Amino acid sequence: MTHNSAIKALSDRLRARGKSGKQIIFAAMRKLLHIAYGVLKSGECFDAQRALAH
Repeated sequence: MTHNSAIKALSDRLRARGKSGKQIIFAAMRKLLHIAYGVLKSGECFDAQRALAH
């Protein structure tokens, strides 16, 4: 959450909605898994702007 802008934005949104710390961490892990899968499947480099899109 400190080094990835997409995960930081997700964390901030969830914190503003009143989610607990563990819920935020699990949501961040799920987002990272989706990003990793997308990179492996497409064969393209990670694009932070694309990851920020909901």
